[in-house]
Amino acid sequence: MSRANRPFAISCGDPAGVGPEIICKSWLERNNFAAPPFFVVGNFADFDGRYNIPVTKISEPAEAREAFDKALPVLHIHDGEIATLGEPSLDGAQCALYALEIACGLARSGDAGAVVTAPVSKSQLYKVGFRYPGQTEFVSERCGIARENAVMMLAGPSLRVIPMTTHIPLDSVSGQLTQALIVARTKSAAKAMTRNFGIENPRIAIAGINPHAGENGNLGEEEKLIMQPAIDQLREQGLDITGPLPADTMFHEEARSKYDIALCPYHDQALIPLKTLHFFDGVNMTLGLPIVRTSPDHGTAFDIAGQNIADPRSMIAAIEMAATAVSNREIYDL
Repeated sequence: MSRANRPFAISCGDPAGVGPEIICKSWLERNNFAAPPFFVVGNFADFDGRYNIPVTKISEPAEAREAFDKALPVLHIHDGEIATLGEPSLDGAQCALYALEIACGLARSGDAGAVVTAPVSKSQLYKVGFRYPGQTEFVSERCGIARENAVMMLAGPSLRVIPMTTHIPLDSVSGQLTQALIVARTKSAAKAMTRNFGIENPRIAIAGINPHAGENGNLGEEEKLIMQPAIDQLREQGLDITGPLPADTMFHEEARSKYDIALCPYHDQALIPLKTLHFFDGVNMTLGLPIVRTSPDHGTAFDIAGQNIADPRSMIAAIEMAATAVSNREIYDL
């Protein structure tokens, strides 16, 4: 059976946050977005009777497909206390970590078609032994991929972006933005556009790091000394690439129509336009993995957990994007 025909594993995230709520709401909306069958990995007690939907306990992923139309399948992996919504705990963090580990393992073994990870609290995870900057790095290691080769992409219906450096101070960006990094990130982006989205000759835009892309060295020399040589090298290798471009003019509607993905030197340069355009339906996708992994592009929102006001659109979009990627990989990974 191909991965496209296997149910998706959704790790529960921190059970005291909005993860369980948006998972349940996504199941309620399953017929409105042609959802592939999916199941939750977590504590059954955190779902049973809490969100006004039918849930059923399964013992293995294969049972999810038959159960999915009638109830949300839950693969029970943690006999812990029922989470108090809005109040994170060490037990909840342990459940979130177990769920993430097991969901990744099921995708690696082929028992799950993809992994969608609900939001976690890193501060809570650190208290139970988690030693990674985020779920992206954890998943990449579990897949046998070096951290530097796993690429974080944020995407919505009208924009895809990759921050070439991620969670580092702004004054460290210039030192980490090397020609080799730009080449590696861009090649990963190009391959991912074909492999996951079926875009065979992707158009790639690169943002400059300085105002006005450095104004020919007058406002900084990174574009001339680091970025342009990398772009020239990539263009010689056949990539359809433009840049370095002034970042302040890259993200209006007409500009976005001219590329399929944009790479930006630092975190906020990429995430501010993405979250401005797609705050409620943005998706975090990890590129460069042997499995498909997506996640809603928001956090645990402990402050609204339990109020039944969490918006499921980002979770729905994450499930849809995972399904698109799995389907395209059936073609392009041959």
